[in-house]
Amino acid sequence: MTTLTPAPRFRTAPFARRTWRAYGFLWLALPLAPFALAYAVLTTVLTVGLAATVVGLFVAGGLVLGARGWGGMYRRMARRFLDMEIADPAPRQPRRGFWRRLGSTAGDATGWRAILYMVTTFPLSLASFVVSTVFLVAALGSMTHWAWSWVLPLQEAPDGTMHRGFSIMAGDWYWFADTPARQVPLVVAGVVLFFLWPLVQAPFVALVRLLAGALLGPTRASLRVTELERTRAGVVEDADDRLRRIERDLHDGTQARLVAVAMQLGEARDLLSGGGDDVTLAEDLVGTAHDSAKEALAELREIARGIHPPALDSGLAVALETLGARAALPVTVDVDPDVEAGGRLAPAVESIAYYTVAELVTNVVKHAEASGAYVMVQRTADGLRVRVRDDGRGGAVVVAPDGSGHRTGLAGLIDRVRAVDGTLDLSSPVGGPTVVSVLLPTHTRPATPTRPRS
Repeated sequence: MTTLTPAPRFRTAPFARRTWRAYGFLWLALPLAPFALAYAVLTTVLTVGLAATVVGLFVAGGLVLGARGWGGMYRRMARRFLDMEIADPAPRQPRRGFWRRLGSTAGDATGWRAILYMVTTFPLSLASFVVSTVFLVAALGSMTHWAWSWVLPLQEAPDGTMHRGFSIMAGDWYWFADTPARQVPLVVAGVVLFFLWPLVQAPFVALVRLLAGALLGPTRASLRVTELERTRAGVVEDADDRLRRIERDLHDGTQARLVAVAMQLGEARDLLSGGGDDVTLAEDLVGTAHDSAKEALAELREIARGIHPPALDSGLAVALETLGARAALPVTVDVDPDVEAGGRLAPAVESIAYYTVAELVTNVVKHAEASGAYVMVQRTADGLRVRVRDDGRGGAVVVAPDGSGHRTGLAGLIDRVRAVDGTLDLSSPVGGPTVVSVLLPTHTRPATPTRPRS
C-alpha cells in the first residue's frame, strides 16, 4: 500500500483537492455500504446453511469469488479518491479434484477478506459520513448565515419579541444572530469549524485506508510466494544459462582440443608402428599433443572455477582477495575478521556473495570507466553485508532507460540475492560514485522434507 500524494497542511487542508476527494469517497461509500453488507451477510448465511449439502457450497463459493469483484471496486475507489495504490491480490489458482476445487472456491481467502472489509466498513461509512457532513454543513452554514437567515421563520423570544435566525435559549436568557454585529462571531465560528473539518474527517479516512490496505491488498504470505516464484524463475534461468555456457565452452573449446590430442596421438602411434625415419615427426606430434592436453587442463580449471571457485574452500575472505588480485583494475578488498570468526557461512551464501562481487567488479571493468574499486564485507546482526564502490561515471540502472524493458546484469543479481531472502540496494548518480550494498542471511533455510509418494 502506497500513498500517492502527501497530506495537506492545516492552513490549506480545507481547500486541498485531497480533502474533498476523500469527502467524495465518503459520499460514494455511503450508498454502497448497505448493499455490500447485504452481500456479505447473504454469502456468510448461505455458506453456513449449505455446508451440509456439500454441493451447495459451490453456490456459496461463487458468491465468495464474487466478493473479489467488490474488493476490486473498493481498490479502484481508494486509488481514485484516497490516493492509495493497493496492489491486486494474487489471482485464484484453479485446483484439480472435487474437494480441492470446492475448498479453493468456498474458502477463497481473498474473497473472505473482502467480505470482512464490507462488514466492518458499514458502520464506519455511516459514522464517517454523518460526522464529516454535519461538521462541514455547520461550518458553511455559520459562514453564510448572514446571507440566507432572512428566509427562516420568525421565533418568539421569552420576552415576547420576535426574532429571525440562529438562536440560543436557556431559560429566560436568549441570543439571536439577527443583527450585523451578531453575525460576525457566527461567521468567525464558521471559519474555525471549516478549518477544523479536515481534522475531524481525517481519523475516519485514516481508518478506512487502514482497513483497505489490510483487507483488500495481498497478504505478506502471498507477496512472499509471488516473490519466491519470480526469483526462482530468475535463478532457474540463470542456472540454465550457466549450464549452456559451460556446455558450449566444453564443446567448442576443451572437447575440440581433446579430439585434436587423440588424433595427434593416433597419428604418432601409426608413425611409430611403421618404423623408419618417422620417429622425429612422431615426437613432434606427441609434443604438440602434450601442449594441447595442458591447455585443455587449463580450460577445465577455468570452467571448474566458474562452477565453484576453489578459493572458496579456504573461506570467503581468501576467495575475494584472490578475485581482487586477478581483476583488471586495482580492487581493494576489506573483509572484517568477524565474517568468519562466528563460524563458516552457509555454502550457498558464500557462493552468492562471491559471484555477486565478481559480477559487480566485472561491471566496473566493462562499463564504469573507473580507476579502481573498493569491496567491503562485514558480518552484522542483520546478516552478511557486502558493499562494492567504484569511482566511475555512475548512471547504473537495473532496467534499461530506453523504455524497452531490457534488464541489465544487475537485475539478475537482484534475483539471485532475493532467492535467499537478501536485498540489493543501488546508488549510482550520473557522474558517480556507484555504490551497491547487498545484505545476505548468514544461513539459508533448510528445505522442508517431503514424504515420498508410495
